[in-house]
Amino acid sequence: MTPAAGEMTVPALALTAAREKHSRLADYQEIFKVRVTSEIMLTAWAGFYLGSLRSGITSMQWGLVQSLLGIALVSCGASALNQVIERKIDAKMVRTSQRPVAAGRVSLLHGLSLGMACFVAGAIVLAWFTNPVTVMLTLLTGFMYVAVYTPLKRYTTLATFIGAFPGAMPPLLGWTAARGVIEWPAVALFAILFVWQFPHFMAIAWLYREDYAKAGIRMLPVVQPDGWSTACEALIYAVLMIPVSAIPYYLHLTGRIYLVAAVLLGLVYLAYTIRFARITRALSNSESRGYARDLLRASVIYLPLLLTVMMLNATGGR
Repeated sequence: MTPAAGEMTVPALALTAAREKHSRLADYQEIFKVRVTSEIMLTAWAGFYLGSLRSGITSMQWGLVQSLLGIALVSCGASALNQVIERKIDAKMVRTSQRPVAAGRVSLLHGLSLGMACFVAGAIVLAWFTNPVTVMLTLLTGFMYVAVYTPLKRYTTLATFIGAFPGAMPPLLGWTAARGVIEWPAVALFAILFVWQFPHFMAIAWLYREDYAKAGIRMLPVVQPDGWSTACEALIYAVLMIPVSAIPYYLHLTGRIYLVAAVLLGLVYLAYTIRFARITRALSNSESRGYARDLLRASVIYLPLLLTVMMLNATGGR
């Protein structure tokens, strides 16, 4: 006999349930920005590794797992709260319209509960296993991202500059989790990520400037669409990236191999940024987007390469 109309067989029900489960899992991955959180954990690990080396101990310890767990939970919470706050803005942009809260797949209360739960859980983990400096800095980072940077994007292009502060914190958090204090090498790691972000941000802002304009987000390419300010800001920070990335060597945190690699990588990053400046005279939108896309790819390759060489050639600086 065949099933009556409207009925589902057991295998069909199981398949539907599996799809719903997969969909919910995918929504959680999106709301927690798992890829971004993974990048935060990697840069925090670099800071923890270098801080542990400075203390003369191995970084392969439970303290690393506990610190990264706490930082990741706060990051997940901040990401969820960001999407709750920006749900109406996200719904206006093609790039973000299918985010779980913006699309209505995750309710406002659900998203808010997830964000607060992760934020509080991360704070508890860090308070229990790390130290007061790391707890305060991590919570300050999350607060700046959610309560300052997120709403400010609708009012001023300075939001990008302000947002670079929480964006640069992970390696410093990793260092303080290992050492318990803020030291000059940690500040140098912060400075590297701070400066690196601007060419990276400008490439993203140029690629999605039409989306940002529709949503009323005041990114630099939206406010000054000719591209000159966008290219200039990216170039200034790409030039700064070379001396800033060399600071760990002069603080005796790394050896000469790192210094050479940092300069070479910085020159490549600068070359892609100079190429990106061609957006000001590109003959078509697709051409200018190509320049931005190439810089974006270069930026996401540059940073892990730089940190990897730094960790491999680390001396501890003691």
